[in-house]
Amino acid sequence: MTSTAGSHGGRRRLLIATRSHHKLQELRALLGLDGFELVSLDDIGVEEEAVEDAASFRGNAIIKARFYGRLTGSPTLADDSGLEVDALGGRPGVRTRRYAGENATDAQNNAKLLAELEGVPPAERTARYRCVLAYFDPGWTASGGRRRVVTRAGTYEGRIAVVPRGSGGFGYDPIFEPATEPIGGRTVGQLSAAEKNRASHRGKAARAMARYLREAT
Repeated sequence: MTSTAGSHGGRRRLLIATRSHHKLQELRALLGLDGFELVSLDDIGVEEEAVEDAASFRGNAIIKARFYGRLTGSPTLADDSGLEVDALGGRPGVRTRRYAGENATDAQNNAKLLAELEGVPPAERTARYRCVLAYFDPGWTASGGRRRVVTRAGTYEGRIAVVPRGSGGFGYDPIFEPATEPIGGRTVGQLSAAEKNRASHRGKAARAMARYLREAT
């Protein structure tokens, strides 16, 4: 596999297709790619926005990886992740980040979700986080000239708490109780970063992707 990215002090640049500082920092820790310099869209001045119109996390991750990889000429890693709540038929799903509106805050998204689940017993508030990571290198060509996207996925099972607890993490973490906790136990917002990273959907996907990148690049 050939990289079109430049080398910075012997490290290859890997574009992380996000503007979220939280997500960039989390992926840096989870991937543990010492041979790569991970940069965000804002770090390199990318203003364009990919149109995330797929019906699945995998589809949207692939869209972002291809769009930003072709736009910048850099190997690109895109994340699409979100929350599925069984009592809501899988919502918020691909609209996880925008559940309460296009520019909704984490607190607004959490409040909307809790309002929709009002009255649902704790045992019936089962949910899961899903994450798909997609890697695209515009400089790599397979036989026949096709350029492929490599994906890796992870799932984190749990339930939605009745009220928010904890200030750690981001997104829905203060209202997500891992399945390993008893009902009413700690939310992800109350876990240490190390505890979250060991079990999370993004941690599982990132460790699988890191193995691929070390072997293939």
